[in-house]
Amino acid sequence: MQVLSYPSNGLIQMIFINFLLESEYDKLSLREEIKMQNYSFDPDYLRDKYRQERDKRLREDGNDQYQEVSGDFSYFVDDPYIDEAIERQALTDSYEIVIIGGGFGGVLAASRLKEAGFSDFKIIEKGGNFGGTWYWNRYPGASCDIESYIYFPLLEETKFIPGKKYTNAPETLEYFDVISEKFGLNEHAIFQTEVNDVRWKDDERLWEINTNKGDKIKCNYVVHANGPLNRPKLPAINGINDYKGHTFHTSRWDYQYTGGSSKGNLSNLKDKRVAVIGTGATAVQCIPHLAESAKQLYVFQRTPSSIDERNNTETNQDWFLNQSPGWQAKRRENFEGFLTGNVNGKDLVNDGWTEVFRRILGAMLNNGPSRFRIFLWTLGSVFSRKLYTEGLRSYLQGKFMSHIGVKNLAKQVEMADFEKMEQIRARADSVVNDPDTAESLKPYYRQFCKRPCFHDEYLSAFNNDNVELVDTDGKGVDTITEKGIIFNGKEYEVDCIIFATGFEVGTEYTRRCGYEIYGKNGLSVTEKWQDGLSTLHGMHANGFPNCFFFGPQQGAFTANYTHSLDEQSIHLSYILKKMKEDKLTYVEASKQAEDNWVDTIIAKSRDMRDFRESCTPGYYNNEGKPDLEPQNNPYGGGPLEFFSMMNKWRKEGKLEGLELSGN
Repeated sequence: MQVLSYPSNGLIQMIFINFLLESEYDKLSLREEIKMQNYSFDPDYLRDKYRQERDKRLREDGNDQYQEVSGDFSYFVDDPYIDEAIERQALTDSYEIVIIGGGFGGVLAASRLKEAGFSDFKIIEKGGNFGGTWYWNRYPGASCDIESYIYFPLLEETKFIPGKKYTNAPETLEYFDVISEKFGLNEHAIFQTEVNDVRWKDDERLWEINTNKGDKIKCNYVVHANGPLNRPKLPAINGINDYKGHTFHTSRWDYQYTGGSSKGNLSNLKDKRVAVIGTGATAVQCIPHLAESAKQLYVFQRTPSSIDERNNTETNQDWFLNQSPGWQAKRRENFEGFLTGNVNGKDLVNDGWTEVFRRILGAMLNNGPSRFRIFLWTLGSVFSRKLYTEGLRSYLQGKFMSHIGVKNLAKQVEMADFEKMEQIRARADSVVNDPDTAESLKPYYRQFCKRPCFHDEYLSAFNNDNVELVDTDGKGVDTITEKGIIFNGKEYEVDCIIFATGFEVGTEYTRRCGYEIYGKNGLSVTEKWQDGLSTLHGMHANGFPNCFFFGPQQGAFTANYTHSLDEQSIHLSYILKKMKEDKLTYVEASKQAEDNWVDTIIAKSRDMRDFRESCTPGYYNNEGKPDLEPQNNPYGGGPLEFFSMMNKWRKEGKLEGLELSGN
């Protein structure tokens, strides 16, 4: 997965959109938003500190420090949320389309297919209902850090009004029911069913899907919408098998043991000593509830998270109901624009994600060219040959780069980042009473080295007398014993260990999705991609006909993941509808088109090597060993450019790059 980064070209474009177009920005306020001339910090000290903290956490084993949840650990992926296991006969039916995965990707694919007139399809989901990662992640306090008005897709279609600016797990699961009812998806669902493998039958020109229920389901088209965050991971800690107490992973929360619900009130823990291993986004959300209920809570930390204010607010229903048609698309695009430098008007979302980019823009405006200088550049462009070959904007961007310099530009971005992270660290001092604990909770890395967290109760939880932060100083815990956890020679005896250790990200595609895919001539996806990803638009793969992949691979990468999934669903439904209209039944990416797309991905790949390697280890940079193969990146031009390109591709109506045929 590519780290969310600062695309320098996009930032330059941001400047010119504001200087040259009639933007809604208050430029003066932006200039005042951040003062870069007088630093309140020592940049050299912070660079050295960041480097030292990263080096503490570098490990030779990288992702191998985690173990697969299988064998003795398979119970960690059991479904604790079903009331009754479904017993049924094996299925041997055939369908036009099968969608694997019932999260937002699968539900959006099904909804858009329904809109396009398709009804002969099934959705295979291993959980007991729709929800994907939200079905599994029901831990207390589970909530979304992306604004609900852009995160929830299809709001205009469903007329659903989120209760707050940031939604939570119960409301998100409720919304899955709303979508399902709106589009009649329950009748298409095959729940409590896990795919074992998917095989292309050359002689029948069909896919066969084999499941843990003994099913042999055939279909013309298969859609892999299994999501990038669906398989929990466990740390490979010595003695993990020896522990005699209770254990579970946060993605399979055991409310029978803890009591309570996703809203908290974990009353069964009042006489329990609990340990949490991990302090990422999940831990940040559940630890305040554990602190409120447990007799004793030990929080084992390797790397502190960046904790900014959340400031959740109730939805103004009058505002919501008075939005003009197309408002959600406009709002989503505005958010993506801020995160990639393609700013269009004012910041509509105005949250912690967009704030840092407003800071960068403020810094750039302070150091950019004057309006008079830009005016002179514009006049001079009339006599420049570059104007007529590159266009005015590109011409002015080049002039700007010469004016400010690449190194100075990078410095301004870095300084804005330092300024923001200093505020984050100061917040720990202002909230946490114990100075040593406050210091341990300070993140020393660039803001987007790890996924930023937004929470108003996490830091204050460490003021509770029953809560102890065990900061491992980047090392992780030493050993797990029959009674508890050992770190630095001290044993912490506990009744329960909760693993808040996240999901597999940097492992092979088929390991993450839990099944292998065999295409033409028995070629597996694992074999095809062993030397690097190769797709067309991230969705098609040569050798795998009538097969569609959802996800960020060689496509759009965005913090608002549902936006990308919705765009892929629209693209999918267009292709299949167009094929039906043209009486076509076979589609496969041509080898040439696939090779060309790989070349495009490489050419568009932002050289983020230095940034990724400088970051503290985590899943954003593959535990300190970033994948440096440029072809394994998402599309480097950013999500909006990618979505625009796909929209243009559809409007041309040629299905360019795809090999097509009828029966």
